[in-house]
Amino acid sequence: MGVHDKYDIHTWSYLALRKAVGWTGILLPIVLMLGNAVIFGGDFPRPSISLYYHTPMRDVLVGGLCAVALFLFFYAGYDRWDNITGNLAGIFALVVAWFPASEPGVGGIINAIHFIAAALFFVTLACFSLFLFTRKDENPTPEKMKRNVVYIICMAAMLLHFLIRGTAITSSFVFWSETVALIAFGVSWLTKGGTLYPDR
Repeated sequence: MGVHDKYDIHTWSYLALRKAVGWTGILLPIVLMLGNAVIFGGDFPRPSISLYYHTPMRDVLVGGLCAVALFLFFYAGYDRWDNITGNLAGIFALVVAWFPASEPGVGGIINAIHFIAAALFFVTLACFSLFLFTRKDENPTPEKMKRNVVYIICMAAMLLHFLIRGTAITSSFVFWSETVALIAFGVSWLTKGGTLYPDR
């Protein structure tokens, strides 16, 4: 196997890793909602994604978050800021998984740790979309400029989640805002993985 063949294999593996992160983020809330409602006859949906910890879909929630964390730990970007941001996001994802949210009306230190870590997780992901993924060379391709538009839209969707979360007007409002944020996160990483607007 030549040097170029090895380079191509590593490149495709790296793009596959980014796509795996993206698809996990997109599918997680959908799988949790449909699995709990269709298979187990639970709420459709629960008030928030975190509360699926208290359903038979608990292992899917924890496993999905741990998978995202693992992918982020293995993510190696263009410089140390990419690596640091990926590692921080991975740590926050593990904390979210290992310190579950309490049922509504129940507080406690674990619940507080969960929501602080969840907030930091989404902020870190927004930083990926806004500051890291949008970086470009002196002569960016038209596809790169289109990808940057996607990243900025995804970042705005994730930040919008924080603006509307505290003004929930229905029991499922937080769930849907979290779902939009996770889908935005997933689309951002799929785009980085070459699914949308790849360079020719």
